[in-house]
Amino acid sequence: MTPRLLLRKPMRRDARQFHAWASDPEVARYVFWDPHKTLSQTRSVLRAMLSQNRLRGLSSFAIVRQRDLRMIGTIGLVWRDWQNNSAEAGFSLAKDCWGQGLMTEALTAFLRLMFEEYGINRIEAQHDVRNRASGKVMEKVGMRLEGVLRSRLYYKGEQADVALYAALRDEWLDAQQGKDAPR
Repeated sequence: MTPRLLLRKPMRRDARQFHAWASDPEVARYVFWDPHKTLSQTRSVLRAMLSQNRLRGLSSFAIVRQRDLRMIGTIGLVWRDWQNNSAEAGFSLAKDCWGQGLMTEALTAFLRLMFEEYGINRIEAQHDVRNRASGKVMEKVGMRLEGVLRSRLYYKGEQADVALYAALRDEWLDAQQGKDAPR
């Protein structure tokens, strides 16, 4: 929980709120999925998220705004490497919530949870270099840019350069303690 948000496991009843923003082409522009065309498709995606949480040990969360309990986004692990104790985070947010610091708040809470409760040592995140807002969120939460992978991905009909960020548990937690200290 954060001052404005609740991160919780997604539920089947989230489908309508999920569909409301996942069907927006602008929200889907720089992610690996296309805009959801039907509520049935959103329900199917939601079932797959729930299944992956159970079967693969991934942790996908609904981002819920506390003031109205509206599901405004998702955040979770894209993959997890158990042997090397590392993972990749991915996230998306409703367009009407952009520019309010909500994803920064959600990603900070998510990293803290993954590092403190799940014991993951390294968490990566990547973004299409054209999506500068995602990079700014990663920087604000204390992830470090490790490089740009040229022509790394082919999606939505074109090659894309990808910026790779990462945070290491001990470094990140130490830096957060400094931020939390009274001044």
